[in-house]
Amino acid sequence: MSALSIRLLTSAAGATAALVLSACVMVPINPDGSLYQGPVTSGVAPVVVPAAPTSLTLPVRLYPTNEAAAATGMVSGSVTSHLNGKGTFTLHVGGETMSGEATRSGSGSRQGVASAFGARGSYANCQYTMNTMSQGTGRCAFSNGALYQLHIGA
Repeated sequence: MSALSIRLLTSAAGATAALVLSACVMVPINPDGSLYQGPVTSGVAPVVVPAAPTSLTLPVRLYPTNEAAAATGMVSGSVTSHLNGKGTFTLHVGGETMSGEATRSGSGSRQGVASAFGARGSYANCQYTMNTMSQGTGRCAFSNGALYQLHIGA
C-alpha cells in the first residue's frame, strides 16, 4: 500500500466516524436512571420579570378637629392595601393599638371606609377618598367623640 492510499483510507475512516458520531446525542441522566430535567440553556440570557406587588403600605395621620380629639393630639398609623379593594388598617392612639380593615366602596371606586378596634373597647370609623393610588384624605370619628381629619400617604 502506498502512502497516498494510507492517507486516503485514514481520511475516509475519519470522515465516516464523524458522520456516524454526528447522529449521536448525549442525554444526561440522574443517578436513578431517569432523564435529567434541568434548565435548558440556549446561550441567551433569560429575561427576569419581577413579580407584581401584592400589597402597598401607606402611612396614615389623623389630625384633631374637635376638643375631644385635641386632648389626644395627632394619631399615626398605617393602611396596607392588598391591591384588591381591601386592606388592613392600624392606628396607635394614646398607648393603644387599634386594628381593623379598609374597604373600597366598589370596583374601581376611590371612596372607602376604614374601621379599627382596640383591646380597651375603643373604636374608630373613617370614610376616605383616594386621590391617587398612594394618597388620600378623609374623616374619622372615634367612640369617645373625637373627630379627626385623615391623611393617607407620604
